[in-house]
Amino acid sequence: QVQLVESGGGLVQPGGSLNLSCAASGSRFSINAMAWYRQAPGKERELVARMTSGGWATLGDSAKGRFTISRLNAKNTVHLQMNSLKPEDTAVYYCYAHTIVVVTTDLQERDYWGQGTQVTVSS
Repeated sequence: QVQLVESGGGLVQPGGSLNLSCAASGSRFSINAMAWYRQAPGKERELVARMTSGGWATLGDSAKGRFTISRLNAKNTVHLQMNSLKPEDTAVYYCYAHTIVVVTTDLQERDYWGQGTQVTVSS
C-alpha cells in the first residue's frame, strides 16, 4: 500500500503564496506520475497540476501563470508553489500518485490519493 501525506495548507490573504508538499511512502512500488487536484464545496474535483517521472508537466487553466509544480523522483515527493492566490483558489487540495505496484507476480497500475490539505484564501 502507498500512503500520500500532504502539508503546507492554511489561511492566506489574497495575493499571498503557499507551498504545498506531498510525500509518498510504501514498498514494492514505483511512481509514474504525481499531481495536485483540488475540490471546493459543491464543485467537482479538478486538476491543478501534474508531473510525470520524466518531468513532463501539465497545468490546469486556473494554475497557469501562477502555480508551479516540481517533483523529486528520488524522494517520491511533489510540491506545488502557489502565488498570487485568489479567493476562488479556496479548496481542499489533494495529492495524487499513479503507481505501478507489485502484487504477487503481477504488476498493477493503481491510483492513490492523500487525505487533502485545506487552502483558504481570505482577507
